[in-house]
Amino acid sequence: MTGQSDLKLERNDLLMNANFIAGKWQPAVSGNRHNVMNPANGMIFAEVPDSDAQDAAAAVNAASDAFFSWRKTTNRERSKLLKTWHALILANTEDLARLMSMEQGKPLAEARAEVAYGASYVEWFAEEAVRAYGDILPPLMPGRRQMVVKEPVGVVAAITPWNFPLAMIARKIAPALAAGCTVIAKPAEDTPLTALALVRLAEEAGFPSGTLNIICASRQNAEPTVAIWLHDPRVRKITFTGSTPVGKYLARESADTLKKLSLELGGNAPFIVFEDADLDAAVDGLMRGKFRNSGQTCVSPNRVYVHEAIHDDFAGRLAARVRALTVGPASNPTAEIGPMINERAIDKINRHVKDALSKGAVVLTGGNTVRDHIADGPFYYSPTILTNSSEEMALFCEETFGPVVPLFTFSNEDEVIQKANQTPFGLAAYFYTQNAARICRVSSQLEAGVIGINEGVVASEAAPFGGIKESGYGREGSKYGLDDYMQLKYLCEGELA
Repeated sequence: MTGQSDLKLERNDLLMNANFIAGKWQPAVSGNRHNVMNPANGMIFAEVPDSDAQDAAAAVNAASDAFFSWRKTTNRERSKLLKTWHALILANTEDLARLMSMEQGKPLAEARAEVAYGASYVEWFAEEAVRAYGDILPPLMPGRRQMVVKEPVGVVAAITPWNFPLAMIARKIAPALAAGCTVIAKPAEDTPLTALALVRLAEEAGFPSGTLNIICASRQNAEPTVAIWLHDPRVRKITFTGSTPVGKYLARESADTLKKLSLELGGNAPFIVFEDADLDAAVDGLMRGKFRNSGQTCVSPNRVYVHEAIHDDFAGRLAARVRALTVGPASNPTAEIGPMINERAIDKINRHVKDALSKGAVVLTGGNTVRDHIADGPFYYSPTILTNSSEEMALFCEETFGPVVPLFTFSNEDEVIQKANQTPFGLAAYFYTQNAARICRVSSQLEAGVIGINEGVVASEAAPFGGIKESGYGREGSKYGLDDYMQLKYLCEGELA
């Protein structure tokens, strides 16, 4: 196919090009389709359905019909199906990674790691499915028994982003199915193929018809398509990862039916390096946290604060590491930085860098798009470090979502905590220090749902992931993640004496 590059699949049946509704692969009712582009070369290599309200309604009907039987399955049955799905995901790691790299652009090594990461959520919730315990309450009077049980919330609509096309949908679908909910899903318009392949493997695992449904839609059709789910009272929960403006829209539009929501929204993560930090460890943590997926992650460090006493030393060590990064397509086995997802992403990065330079920032390394040495690659950007950054720059208050590191200086602890919290967002924050007392002080004062202490990569299936403030609410992963797909029912039985 055009633009596919040399990343071939062993199982061609994983390259799906249809919606999956009520156990059947089918085109959009309208027959319309939209293109999937390979960001490594800007070429179209696949088409998927461009769904609309009719397809969205059909998915709700299928999930609603299936819910009544699926909720009655035992927790053990659901666990076994999830474990089968987990095994199939791991068995097809290479194909899933190649498919992901083709549509999202990340290097193959990162794509393989994402398959393992996404699969870990399926395994985790397969195990959590059999631990959805309730409570027996101590009786407050003779002849009465009081109990609390957990039940599935109902039909769940999952809307996922393009930057982690397997992990984000896996960590939403897995707990929903484990809890006894049925699912309707819409992956991002830029990266639908990985999600479709994941659902193909779920079908192979044996999930009942209608339990898991997925539709694709273009950017133009996404809002009217999802609107059906927002207003349908049978959809009892929305789970979304994406921008804060879209999250606010989903909350507003679903308010009439008082749906349960999990919103993992935008971030503006600070990364603080105190004067007593292990500088090599801090540089390593920043490299892993910032340049994973070419900086296109919601928890990516966006503002790097370095104590003035160590700034130059830190900047020099960081620059040496950044200059050594290899930029290239996923088909290059040495590539560490892939392309940005599309032209809009490149435009935003260019705008942020140009704005910073106009306000006094200095380029330590990088600072330009990369075209000359990469054939047919319009969406690459050089890993960049900016010094002399200030709060007047757009990149201070806006999430860049690219391989750009702005360095800010600070002189004391109180000052940097105030600056780190000077944002409406609160998803992730990081700091490096070897002072135990400072660890307690700073971790308690930083306003974020996820804190990395002397660690740059913090996500785990065993830990609750989510933000505060305008970074959203709800948690994914961990024992808490299952509760977001369940509701409590209180039972009071009398006349027992």
